[in-house]
Amino acid sequence: MGTGRAASAMIRGYDPVPAVPRPRLMTPRPFLLSEQMAHYVRASSEAPDEVVRDLIAETAAMAERGEASATLQIGADQAAFMQLLTRALGVRRAIEIGTFTGLSALSIARGLPEDGRLLCLDLDPEWTAVARRYWDRAGVGERVELTLGPALDSLRALPAEPTFDLAFVDADKQGYAAYVAELHPRMRPDGVVLLDNTLRGGHVLEPATDDDRAIAELNVALAADPRWETVLLPLADGLTMLRRR
Repeated sequence: MGTGRAASAMIRGYDPVPAVPRPRLMTPRPFLLSEQMAHYVRASSEAPDEVVRDLIAETAAMAERGEASATLQIGADQAAFMQLLTRALGVRRAIEIGTFTGLSALSIARGLPEDGRLLCLDLDPEWTAVARRYWDRAGVGERVELTLGPALDSLRALPAEPTFDLAFVDADKQGYAAYVAELHPRMRPDGVVLLDNTLRGGHVLEPATDDDRAIAELNVALAADPRWETVLLPLADGLTMLRRR
């Protein structure tokens, strides 16, 4: 999230794609890829279905009306990856910090078994109302529990015991270190945490903002933290994968 309306984060490099004339679709392009290569990657991956396309389009329409930023949404390629990963890991319990209009949660929920559960923590009731509509439309609404309020408070209120197989963090960047610290005792052994936007559009090399500096410092700390097995993937705006040892 952006730091202003707390719970959904930023992906850079959105390009308008005139797939439908109304509302305009916006498809994220990883900043490390050329536009041509980004299109090739998307064409070589599983295509988004109608529900995902409509959610991306509605979010773009909200952005055009000034109600949200489409760049707060993960891309369809990342969504496909997260759904595949959730299913491949056999995840049964998941948690998301930062939901926005719900594409990442939709992807995780679809990767869960029928009795799997996803807990979403977010602040914004309007954006997450959009999310809820699409979760229900996709037939996974019963798998998702939404808690509104400051995410760190909600997280700390959960029992500090191994519960989750997967966590996804796409929230205020200066809060990432605290989220990771609180997630650790709540992740099961071999549980995976995904942190979004950990390349900051390349600004981790020369941090210019407090958000940039927070992520750059966290990247260094995680690489040296013996509690986690860590890899930073050059997917989208950087996706760090942590495994609890």
